[in-house]
Amino acid sequence: MNRTTTVNPDNLERKWYVVDAAGVPLGRLAAQVAQILRGKHKPIFAYNQDCGDFVIVINADKVLMTGRKGDELIYWHTMWPGGLRNISRDKMLETKPEKLIEKVVWGMTPKTKLGHQIFRKLKVYAGPDHPHAAQSPEILSITKD
Repeated sequence: MNRTTTVNPDNLERKWYVVDAAGVPLGRLAAQVAQILRGKHKPIFAYNQDCGDFVIVINADKVLMTGRKGDELIYWHTMWPGGLRNISRDKMLETKPEKLIEKVVWGMTPKTKLGHQIFRKLKVYAGPDHPHAAQSPEILSITKD
Protein backbone atom coordinates (compact mmCIF):
# COMPACT_ATOMS: atom_id res chain seq x y z
CA MET A 1 0.00 0.00 0.00
CA ASN A 2 1.32 3.48 -0.93
CA ARG A 3 1.61 6.04 1.79
CA THR A 4 1.37 9.78 1.47
CA THR A 5 4.54 11.51 2.58
CA THR A 6 4.78 15.09 3.76
CA VAL A 7 7.63 17.48 3.27
CA ASN A 8 10.05 17.75 6.16
CA PRO A 9 11.44 21.33 6.30
CA ASP A 10 14.81 20.03 7.51
CA ASN A 11 15.28 17.83 4.43
CA LEU A 12 13.87 20.35 1.97
CA GLU A 13 16.38 21.57 -0.58
CA ARG A 14 15.80 25.17 -1.68
CA LYS A 15 17.35 26.56 -4.84
CA TRP A 16 17.98 30.15 -5.85
CA TYR A 17 16.90 31.37 -9.29
CA VAL A 18 17.70 34.60 -11.13
CA VAL A 19 15.08 35.97 -13.51
CA ASP A 20 15.86 38.76 -15.98
CA ALA A 21 12.72 40.89 -16.36
CA ALA A 22 13.96 42.89 -19.35
CA GLY A 23 11.36 42.77 -22.14
CA VAL A 24 9.10 40.25 -20.37
CA PRO A 25 5.39 41.10 -19.89
CA LEU A 26 4.66 41.92 -16.25
CA GLY A 27 1.80 39.46 -15.73
CA ARG A 28 3.63 36.54 -17.34
CA LEU A 29 6.70 37.24 -15.21
CA ALA A 30 4.66 37.47 -12.00
CA ALA A 31 2.71 34.27 -12.70
CA GLN A 32 5.82 32.17 -13.27
CA VAL A 33 7.70 33.73 -10.34
CA ALA A 34 4.73 33.08 -8.03
CA GLN A 35 4.66 29.40 -9.03
CA ILE A 36 8.34 28.98 -8.22
CA LEU A 37 8.01 30.83 -4.90
CA ARG A 38 5.08 28.59 -3.98
CA GLY A 39 6.84 25.37 -5.06
CA LYS A 40 4.25 24.23 -7.59
CA HIS A 41 7.00 23.17 -9.99
CA LYS A 42 8.17 20.44 -7.59
CA PRO A 43 6.70 16.94 -7.27
CA ILE A 44 6.67 17.30 -3.46
CA PHE A 45 4.32 20.32 -3.54
CA ALA A 46 1.86 20.58 -0.67
CA TYR A 47 -0.72 23.34 -0.26
CA ASN A 48 -0.17 23.61 3.48
CA GLN A 49 3.64 23.88 3.46
CA ASP A 50 6.25 26.22 2.09
CA CYS A 51 8.32 24.10 -0.28
CA GLY A 52 9.19 26.77 -2.85
CA ASP A 53 12.49 28.26 -3.93
CA PHE A 54 14.05 31.73 -3.73
CA VAL A 55 13.68 34.03 -6.74
CA ILE A 56 15.82 37.07 -7.58
CA VAL A 57 14.33 39.40 -10.20
CA ILE A 58 16.79 41.75 -11.89
CA ASN A 59 16.20 44.57 -14.41
CA ALA A 60 12.80 45.33 -12.90
CA ASP A 61 12.84 48.77 -14.52
CA LYS A 62 12.82 47.17 -18.00
CA VAL A 63 9.68 45.05 -17.54
CA LEU A 64 7.10 45.31 -20.32
CA MET A 65 3.46 46.33 -19.95
CA THR A 66 1.32 45.49 -22.95
CA GLY A 67 -1.75 47.34 -24.16
CA ARG A 68 -2.97 50.27 -22.09
CA LYS A 69 -2.17 48.76 -18.70
CA GLY A 70 0.31 51.54 -17.98
CA ASP A 71 -2.54 54.06 -17.78
CA GLU A 72 -4.44 52.06 -15.13
CA LEU A 73 -4.37 53.46 -11.62
CA ILE A 74 -3.34 51.64 -8.46
CA TYR A 75 -5.31 52.79 -5.40
CA TRP A 76 -4.55 52.61 -1.68
CA HIS A 77 -5.72 54.35 1.46
CA THR A 78 -3.52 55.85 4.16
CA MET A 79 -6.23 55.18 6.80
CA TRP A 80 -6.42 58.92 7.52
CA PRO A 81 -9.49 61.02 6.61
CA GLY A 82 -9.27 61.91 2.92
CA GLY A 83 -6.33 59.56 2.52
CA LEU A 84 -7.28 57.85 -0.76
CA ARG A 85 -4.21 57.88 -3.01
CA ASN A 86 -3.49 56.60 -6.51
CA ILE A 87 -0.64 56.30 -9.01
CA SER A 88 -0.51 55.03 -12.58
CA ARG A 89 1.40 51.85 -13.34
CA ASP A 90 3.70 53.75 -15.74
CA LYS A 91 4.58 56.30 -13.04
CA MET A 92 5.22 53.50 -10.53
CA LEU A 93 7.44 51.73 -13.07
CA GLU A 94 9.50 54.91 -13.43
CA THR A 95 9.79 55.69 -9.72
CA LYS A 96 9.60 52.32 -7.87
CA PRO A 97 9.89 49.38 -10.29
CA GLU A 98 10.71 46.94 -7.46
CA LYS A 99 7.48 47.79 -5.65
CA LEU A 100 5.43 47.30 -8.83
CA ILE A 101 6.71 43.75 -9.36
CA GLU A 102 6.32 42.93 -5.66
CA LYS A 103 2.72 44.18 -5.73
CA VAL A 104 1.83 42.05 -8.76
CA VAL A 105 3.49 38.90 -7.37
CA TRP A 106 1.83 39.47 -3.98
CA GLY A 107 -1.53 39.46 -5.78
CA MET A 108 -0.79 35.91 -6.96
CA THR A 109 0.20 34.43 -3.58
CA PRO A 110 -2.08 33.35 -0.71
CA LYS A 111 -3.05 36.06 1.78
CA THR A 112 -2.21 34.00 4.86
CA LYS A 113 0.74 33.48 7.21
CA LEU A 114 2.03 30.94 4.72
CA GLY A 115 1.67 33.51 1.96
CA HIS A 116 3.78 36.01 3.90
CA GLN A 117 6.44 33.34 4.45
CA ILE A 118 6.41 32.51 0.74
CA PHE A 119 6.60 36.17 -0.30
CA ARG A 120 9.72 36.79 1.80
CA LYS A 121 11.69 34.59 -0.62
CA LEU A 122 11.26 37.15 -3.42
CA LYS A 123 14.12 39.62 -4.01
CA VAL A 124 13.61 42.35 -6.63
CA TYR A 125 16.24 44.76 -7.97
CA ALA A 126 15.84 47.56 -10.52
CA GLY A 127 19.27 47.10 -12.10
CA PRO A 128 21.27 44.12 -13.35
CA ASP A 129 23.25 43.66 -10.09
CA HIS A 130 22.21 41.75 -6.96
CA PRO A 131 24.03 40.91 -3.68
CA HIS A 132 23.15 37.19 -3.70
CA ALA A 133 26.12 35.80 -5.64
CA ALA A 134 27.15 33.67 -2.64
CA GLN A 135 24.00 31.55 -3.04
CA SER A 136 25.11 30.64 -6.61
CA PRO A 137 21.69 31.17 -8.22
CA GLU A 138 20.66 29.40 -11.41
CA ILE A 139 19.43 31.43 -14.38
CA LEU A 140 15.73 30.89 -15.08
CA SER A 141 14.39 31.93 -18.46
CA ILE A 142 10.85 33.25 -18.73
CA THR A 143 9.12 32.78 -22.07
CA LYS A 144 8.34 36.15 -23.64
CA ASP A 145 5.48 35.05 -25.90
